[in-house]
Amino acid sequence: MSMGWSLWVMFLVVLNMGISLFLFLWGPRAKIPSQPDQTTGHAWAHGTIREGLRPLPRWWLLLSGSMFIGGIGYLVLYPGFGNHKGLLHWTSHGQLAKAVAANDAKLDPLLQRFDLYSVEQLAGDPEAQQMGQRLFDDNCAACHGRNAHGNQALGAPNLTDNDWLYGGSGKDITTSIHDGRGGVMPPWASLGEQTVKNLAQYVLSLSGEPHDAKMAAAAEPIFKGTCAACHGADGKGTQALGAPNLTDHIWLHGGSLADIEKTIHDGRQGHMPNWDKRLSDDDIHVLAAYVYHVSHPDVGAQ
Repeated sequence: MSMGWSLWVMFLVVLNMGISLFLFLWGPRAKIPSQPDQTTGHAWAHGTIREGLRPLPRWWLLLSGSMFIGGIGYLVLYPGFGNHKGLLHWTSHGQLAKAVAANDAKLDPLLQRFDLYSVEQLAGDPEAQQMGQRLFDDNCAACHGRNAHGNQALGAPNLTDNDWLYGGSGKDITTSIHDGRGGVMPPWASLGEQTVKNLAQYVLSLSGEPHDAKMAAAAEPIFKGTCAACHGADGKGTQALGAPNLTDHIWLHGGSLADIEKTIHDGRQGHMPNWDKRLSDDDIHVLAAYVYHVSHPDVGAQ
């Protein structure tokens, strides 16, 4: 704080405390005209309600005086009076540093133990699950939901169904969190409206959903000549590309006919941000274990 601002703050403090002290000392001694019945003469509701006049109670005076003395003591001990650092030399940065150090002292042994295990092994550890859930709620729940069931409107996948776009091993999940992922489904409106409708029927047929067999048959060669490059000839997807499996009844952007037609016609684009700038490697390791746990809830402590 510059000297000018320091002096301005000191002036405001002295002014406010001076006014408060004046009112505190003057108030109990002020002579206010009153009626014989100890009212001021102000009345409402045709005299039913009259304004009374009573001296301040002693407990209020003692309490107010002690609070005023406490305020002065605070400004002596702590920062607040311009650039005065306080006799205790307390700072919010210093308190935060102490709190972080105390927290790290508790966490470090725990994290060192976590590092001894793979993501798959750590997924069954109750302490890792508890810490991982906090990390998930703070960083991932905005898209994937607190229950990790995903959000089709955002294209955020369900993490509890063991269906993975980029692989579900501990290493794959760690990479997804650390580096992020980006997937693009190009729009195929250029194929024509009827072809888009036929392809939607064929996609429904891949997952065994009710469909128009004639339209699906017409789209099969187009799918195998165009879509199979990413989704595979059998429609089971390619994890290296993040192309979803179209045969398992699990839909990233919705599985209704309208949803599928929109996906084919307009394309889709998804982005999973990288978290290595926000989270430490230890945090990512524990978070990956938690994500593995929510899709493998039966994994016990190892």
